[in-house]
Amino acid sequence: MTTFDAVLFDLDGTLCHRTQDTERLYHEAFDSAGVEPFAGAESLWACLDGPPEHDDQVGYLGAGFARLAAQHGRSEVDPLALAAEFTDRIDDSQVALRAGAKEALDSARAAGPVGLVTNGPQRRQAVKLDALGIREYFETTVYAYDLPRRKPHAAPFERALDEIGVEPAEALYVGNSLEYDVAGAQNAGLAAAWLRDEDGSGAYDPEYVLDSIEDLCHLLEAEQ
Repeated sequence: MTTFDAVLFDLDGTLCHRTQDTERLYHEAFDSAGVEPFAGAESLWACLDGPPEHDDQVGYLGAGFARLAAQHGRSEVDPLALAAEFTDRIDDSQVALRAGAKEALDSARAAGPVGLVTNGPQRRQAVKLDALGIREYFETTVYAYDLPRRKPHAAPFERALDEIGVEPAEALYVGNSLEYDVAGAQNAGLAAAWLRDEDGSGAYDPEYVLDSIEDLCHLLEAEQ
């Protein structure tokens, strides 16, 4: 039976979720841009191609708005204007811990060093950590957005493990994305605990599947 000497976490969707009313934000962006709304915030998320790979939030969201406009025959709309209005209204302090996240962090800390590996930039993710009040849990925090390589590359995980002095085979990574968290952790030689937010794992094979973040407590107790 494997005993983990360290646990690393993803942040967004794993430990926390946004509390900002994104549907309201979406419609306020249209109002400020002087555009008749079409579709909704959920449709925009579906048009975004994974997390941003560059530091141009307006351009990233603009591409989503452009795809959405094309789907609805609204070629006259300026997607970058909509994206700029939307971005101006994002408040990264409006986040909350997922139910059971504090207990999961406590269990992880009892097992050994705890780290955070997030694809977000420090300028945004640090605001969330302060709002959540969980900075003190992490012996290392890696903001992969600010590195040359992000998840699912192995580099962010390797940096975190180097900083806490733990070998990959001795660490567990907990995240909610198969494509970024599970793939990235396994690429770096860590076991992956997938926080399931959809049915099935498709082509991926996480070592553990969690139905809630609190299930990590039971997993670590069993492993210890």
